[in-house]
This record gives sequence, structure tokens and C-alpha cells, in this order.
Amino acid sequence: MEINTFKMAFEAPEVGFILSHAVYCRDVFKLKKGQRAVISNGRIIGPLEAGELFNQDDFHLLENIILKTSGQKIKSHVQQLGVEEDLASDLVMKVDALLSAQPKGEARIEYQFFEDRYSAIKLKQKEEEIYFDVVAIVDPATREAQRLAPLLIVLNKLINMNLRVFMNCQSKLSDMPLKSFYRYVLEPEITFTAEKHLIPGPVAKFLDMPQSPLFTLNLNTPESWMVESVRTSYDLDNIYLEEVESVVAAEYELEHLLLEGHCYDITTGQPPRGLQFTLGTSTNPVIVDTIVMANLGYFQLKANPGAWFLRLRKGRSDDIYKIYSHDETDSPPDASDVVVVISNFKSKIIKVKVQKKPDMLNEDLLSDGTNENESGFWESLKWGFTGGQKKEEVKQDKEDVINIFSVASGHLYERFLRIMMLSVLKYTETPVKFWFLKNYLSPTVKEFIPYMAKKYNFQYEFVQYKWPRWLHQQTEKQRIIWGYKILFLDVLFPLAVDKFLFVDADQIVRTDLKDLRDFNLDGAPYGYTPFCESRREMDGYRFWKSGYWASHLAGRKYHISALYVVDLKKFRKIAAGDRLRGQYQGLSQDPNSLSNLDQDLPNNMIHQVPIKSLPQEWLWCETWCDDASKKRAKTIDLCNNPMTKEPKLQAAMRIVPEWQDYDQEIKQLYNQFHQEKESGILITTNETESQIQKDTLLHGEL
Repeated sequence: MEINTFKMAFEAPEVGFILSHAVYCRDVFKLKKGQRAVISNGRIIGPLEAGELFNQDDFHLLENIILKTSGQKIKSHVQQLGVEEDLASDLVMKVDALLSAQPKGEARIEYQFFEDRYSAIKLKQKEEEIYFDVVAIVDPATREAQRLAPLLIVLNKLINMNLRVFMNCQSKLSDMPLKSFYRYVLEPEITFTAEKHLIPGPVAKFLDMPQSPLFTLNLNTPESWMVESVRTSYDLDNIYLEEVESVVAAEYELEHLLLEGHCYDITTGQPPRGLQFTLGTSTNPVIVDTIVMANLGYFQLKANPGAWFLRLRKGRSDDIYKIYSHDETDSPPDASDVVVVISNFKSKIIKVKVQKKPDMLNEDLLSDGTNENESGFWESLKWGFTGGQKKEEVKQDKEDVINIFSVASGHLYERFLRIMMLSVLKYTETPVKFWFLKNYLSPTVKEFIPYMAKKYNFQYEFVQYKWPRWLHQQTEKQRIIWGYKILFLDVLFPLAVDKFLFVDADQIVRTDLKDLRDFNLDGAPYGYTPFCESRREMDGYRFWKSGYWASHLAGRKYHISALYVVDLKKFRKIAAGDRLRGQYQGLSQDPNSLSNLDQDLPNNMIHQVPIKSLPQEWLWCETWCDDASKKRAKTIDLCNNPMTKEPKLQAAMRIVPEWQDYDQEIKQLYNQFHQEKESGILITTNETESQIQKDTLLHGEL
């Protein structure tokens, strides 16, 4: 043996590196000679036994566990610190090892309960088997208890457990806190028929219900689900079991899964208020669009299972900003194309960070890129001399269409809605497009509107928005609908819609609404009609004339929310939606505030979001307006009368002479619709929804 050659090889850096690892394994990991172990981010798995295999699948599983439990979270924090790539990997490993070495705190605290003979439910475990010890403390007269009880029942069927439920009731109640019946749709296991077919369902059943109350059927769904009723012959808002001959049945379908997100400007750390996103597929880049709220930088988009591309909307958003990074997506964080895969029924919430382009640092996203005072001859002269061209989204000449938004829930108000639409069409010569809040419409009216659109030659579209989880929730359906009338106007409509009119379902129109659409709002984002004050016998009911409202309005009018016009460009430009939601979040915590949510909120915000008062003749209401002014009325609203409490249907027939003629015309069309439906010759579709479904089918296999 050549001693010199051996010494040179032994002292070479490569061998020294191996020897240092051997010493490290012996002194730090305490491994004996020949023993094997796997070290991942400072965690030691081993020593492995002689016959114990650790193959490719085991490494893959270990990698997934490390990433999901800590690795991904640590990595995102390290990226925020801007650490160099060479050092970042070691830093992630060291932090993970340090955290995993920390002692685990006790997750369970034992309490001793005494005198529980009459205040606890106890279900014993099966003897001589391993069991879970489960303790629940609930106030039985709460919504939370309604949800917890069925979960515990299903859990008891699935596992062996010793269950103790302690009743922690309030000692004094001024009112019954629980006024609803609740069923949790959850089965312990999948069940099959005798023919080995999957049993349809699961199903919520309400048995032995009281007959006299008026019931409303509501669904509580996961936050990312959009569910709609698709089949029922009953008015789910007004269920009188005394009048029901058999069983009230309703079928629902999961229509969309939401993509939610939060967006921030990395330079300011603030949400880029007014930034616009689009969501589409590889074949159709723009299917839906939305705007980023200043509230938490939140945005939501309707999606379905499959792969989706999130992009900045062409125009000022794409001109001024670029996507800097994104988390919880399905493409690399620095990739320019943000790919999001909807692959399960859980919430998909992403984080997007954007940055202004270097030459756009002083640009304001909410401005239109021009000085509002520059117009006409001087502006054209300037651009003619410089040869410049505004870097603006190319705007096509828009069709002259009047956009009318309305909401309805329950068969009675859907009947009013159809009559209101007919009255609009009788007087308005300009093409009309109706927009309906789809969330609470019955299956019947959703089928009938396309049929009516063909007969009367109008456009229509259903819009939806899921109440954000971070915004204070309303529990009563009527208050939820009121919320949709005012809280989400900036995000409810496609961004191409510049202006719309809201017309209540129970109104009758007697004029061409083009005059209202073209009404000059003098820079205000919206215009409302003030409450009438000419019917003197109602003075005692005018709550806005005294107390808080008299002080807050300081001589201004209190406006009614049955009819209003919204300039969406101005509304979005001044971030009116963000301001209204912020005020709502503060006031709605008090149950005594915002009694008339859709009316009180804009009137309360009149100093921050100005209201243009429309001429009084735009809305006449018998409750508040005298009889002499009726002949000048351009619309008639069927307001509730707190003095007489006259039923609305009866009031409609008495107050509006043409109402019954409209009603008969709609009934004839409705009968014709049913005849064609039963004969099988009726085909109606919604173009917008069909497009979403079509694109979903193209990539649904993902």
C-alpha cells in the first residue's frame, strides 16, 4: 500500500465531510455503528430496526406531514423576511427543529362537577373496550346547542365514548332565546338500499311540528357553499301546516363553491381599494369578476370544481398593479399566472400580494386616469399636439339599457315582483334589463322569468353574493334581504354595470324610468326619495322628526329605500360600499340599532356618503302622502300602514286601479307557461349561468 496516497485520500475534504457526519451521528443523535435513522427538519425518526423498511412512499408521507404541520407556515414567514435563498432553507430547518423540541402543553383540563343529578345527561361507554371521554357544557336554549346535539349523537354512534353533557342554563330570561326548530343533516355512515344502490340524501326531517305558527325554511350551509332551492311547490317563506294537505318537501342543490381571498399592497401593507380581479379558465379567461374591498382586502368569486386562473382585470387594475406573490394557491408563489384548483368541498381562501408598477407609483387606482376638469376642446387639443393616447381600457359603445335591480322572497312578493316588472315594461320604451337577487327566489319564479323575458322582450340576470363570514351576520331572512339591498352594491353586479335603479317588488311604475336613470345626481353616488310629510294624521308615526334622527339629520330629509338610483362608477370610486360595511359592522352589534337596516344605514351615513334627494313625485305612498299628490305620482309604493295594518294584497287592489289588470295578464301568461311546461315543449336557460356550467364541464375532471 502506498502510504502517501492513502494519507492524501484520507485527508481530502470529501472524506472529512463524511467523517464529520459520522461523528455527529454518534455524539448528537446517539446512533450506534450501523444503525439507521431519518432526519427531517431536525426531527429524528429512528433508529430503524434491521428489518424495518423506509421506502419512497414513507419519504413522501413524511414530507407531506412536515409541510402541513409546520413547514409551509414557517416557509411563508421566512419569505416575508426576505432572507436569501441559500440561507432560507437552513433557517426553515432550524426554526422547525426548535419549535418541535418545545414541550407540548396540556390540551385537556379536568373539571370536577358536583350535584349533577338533575343537570347532566350521561351516556356510558361499552365495557372492556377502549373509549373516549367526552364532556360538553352547553346552554340548551341556544343556537349553538342546536348544532352540538346532533353532532354528539352521530359521534356516539361512530366511536365508543363516555359522554357527559352538562346544562349551563341562564338563571333569568326576559324572552325565549330560541325560536326555531333545527336539524343537522349528518349521517354516521353511507347507507345503501337492498339493491346495493346509494340511498338518496341525506335528508332533514321535521316531524310532530306544531300546526298553528307561521314557519320559514332556512339553510345554514358551510361558508364556501352557494346552495339554492331547485324543487318545491310550497312557499318556503310562509308555511302554514294547518293548510298543508300532505308533506312540505323541498329539494336543494349545491350550485357553486366560492373562491375567497384577501389582497394587500406589499408597499403600503393596506388593501388596494378598488382593485379588480377576474376568474376564468384557459379557454375563457373572464367568466366572473369582482372588486377588492377595503374591509380586510376581501374578495369572493363564484367557482366550481376544476382549475381556475385568477388575473388582474384589464384596464386600470392591470395597468397600475402587478401580482407580486400569492399563498394557498396551486401555482408557485412567484408565478405570474395564479392557478387555483377547487378539488374539495372545503373553503378555499387565498392570499394575494400586489405591487404598483415602477412607472405607476403615483397613480390612484380609484381615479379614472384623467382630471375631471379636463374635457372638450382643450383636452382634445392637448392629446392632438402630443400625439399621445390614453392608456385606458378600450371601451365599447354600450347598449342603451336601463338596469333595474329588485329582490323578492316568498310567493306573495314574487307575485308583486312580476306585476312591478309588467308596469315597468308598459311605460318604459328604452330596453330594460332586470337583475334579481337569486339567493332567495323560489324555483318556480326562476323558471318563469326566462319565459316572461321571451314574451315581453327584456333581458334579465340573476346575481348572487355570499354574506362574508367576517361581517356581522343577520339571522332573520327579512333582515338578510335588507342587507343585500345596501351592503354589497359594489360587488354584487358585474364591473361593466355603471348605473342601476332599485325598484321594490311591491311598487307600480307609471312613467318611463329612463328619466330616473338619466337624473343628475350632482356628484352623489346615489339618489333616494324623501319620505312624504303631507298626510298630517301620520305625524305621530314619523320617528325621524324627533330624538336621535332629528339630531343626526340636522334638517336633512329621511329617505325611503323602496326606490333609488345608484351611480356605480361614483359609488366604487369613493369606496361607498366599504364605508357602509364599516358603519354597519359597528352599529349592528347593538340589536336595537338599524331597525330598518336598508333604510337606516344610508340615512345614518348621509354625512359620509351623500344622498341626492329625488323629487317627491318619484315615489308616492298612501301611508305618508296625501291624496292630492297621487295624481302626480310616477311610482306608487305599497308601504305598510302602522295605523291600519291593512294587508298588502288588499291595499294593492284598493290603491292602484290598474293592479288587477296587470295581475290578470300575468296569471294568463303563468297558466300558459304551466301548460307548455307540462307538455314538454318549454326550454328556458340563463345565459350567464349556462356559461359557468359549460366552462366547468370543460375542466371538471381536474
